[in-house]
Amino acid sequence: MSFKRAIPRRTTCPVKHDTVNVALVGAGGMGEGVIKNLLTLPDVRIVAVADPIASYQDDFFYKRPLGRLPVIERLEQHYRATEPGYSCPGYEDFREMLDREPSIDAIVCATPDHLHAYVSIYAMRKGKHVYCEKPLGHNIREVRKMAQVAAETGVATQMGNIGHARDGMREAVEWLKDGAIGPVLEAHAWVGAGRWSKWMVTPPEDTPPVPEGCNWDLWLGPRPSRPYHPTLTPVRWRDYWSFGLGAIGDFVCHDMDVICWALDLHSPHLVEAFAADKTHPDLIPHGSICHYWFKSRSRRPAVKVCWYDGGLRPPTPDNWPADVEWPKRGCMFVGEKGLLVCPGLGATPFLVPAKLAKTYTPPAPSIPRSPGHHREWIDACKGGKPGGTEFGYSARLTELALLGVLALRTGKRINWDTKNMRAVDCPEADAIINGEPYRKGWEI
Repeated sequence: MSFKRAIPRRTTCPVKHDTVNVALVGAGGMGEGVIKNLLTLPDVRIVAVADPIASYQDDFFYKRPLGRLPVIERLEQHYRATEPGYSCPGYEDFREMLDREPSIDAIVCATPDHLHAYVSIYAMRKGKHVYCEKPLGHNIREVRKMAQVAAETGVATQMGNIGHARDGMREAVEWLKDGAIGPVLEAHAWVGAGRWSKWMVTPPEDTPPVPEGCNWDLWLGPRPSRPYHPTLTPVRWRDYWSFGLGAIGDFVCHDMDVICWALDLHSPHLVEAFAADKTHPDLIPHGSICHYWFKSRSRRPAVKVCWYDGGLRPPTPDNWPADVEWPKRGCMFVGEKGLLVCPGLGATPFLVPAKLAKTYTPPAPSIPRSPGHHREWIDACKGGKPGGTEFGYSARLTELALLGVLALRTGKRINWDTKNMRAVDCPEADAIINGEPYRKGWEI
């Protein structure tokens, strides 16, 4: 399966009525967060919720009751303030929800990573518009397939990446294209996140009972049957390669986004990664460094991009201002004239050294400003232009994360053959590129 550059196009099956009816698949903290943003839009209505877990108290990260029933309760409380008769149906299985709720126009997929591709592709083939949380998929074959199906079906898509819509990211792209720091020689991105369950050395072997109201088999979805364990849900499934992708999979789609966009990056030819520690092969490391090499293309010279997580970061440049704190997360472009630093998710960029910052005059805006990340998607559902993180672009961005995962898991320097989707002279990589065997009935 070759990876051709996707050209965003308007949806070929726009919502004809004024209000877009949206259903939520995955009623955890991220899913409810997306829904809260959609509730601020007057032309959106949440009409159903699906999650295999009825309810649970998340004391680990989100610190509130989550699951299908608590989210429905909060939705009903919101809507009944103006619509006393509102009722939100709930389902264990999102497939049953799509079959029984014909009014659904679009879904939000906020499941664990291992279900993103199956849920999104199933919904797109049903003609539903899809907003999917990042990373887009769990392996390279999945993300390419998701982009392909999005193009074939013509539905409106968006990956959850709110920083892409912020003005600061657009300013950074404009400044770089204007030559603010001259030709870019290298770029770095970092985030402090690492392992969630830092104490875990090996996957637990005890088999506690499945909590009441949890359809564990449905939660596993395409994965082979295995015992329930509380280190898998909520949130901490990210520590397991079978379900999550560690910090590199979780955050490259955020913190390398502006690098991918500004430098128009496509498929590195070499990738090499190093784990900060030796860990069980089924578990992610506590931290990692990953190096990507991109050949020159068009007017962009060859460039190296470096990723850091788990508290690791690039060295402080010699010309770094003494009164400027190093950003906890973000990225930095190194050019012939100086540095362009993008702290956080779409925050305002700044230049280093101070002399460059004082003398540079930013260009007039050339990239249209976003009406809002979620607004973009809803407008696309109604026939407007594609959102900034439609699946064509998001597949390309997510593949960078997945190539880092591939280098980490194999421990090899990856010579990447993007056309044939394989790591040259590294046959053990095939199973990671294509993903674990899918259970019958869960194939994509």
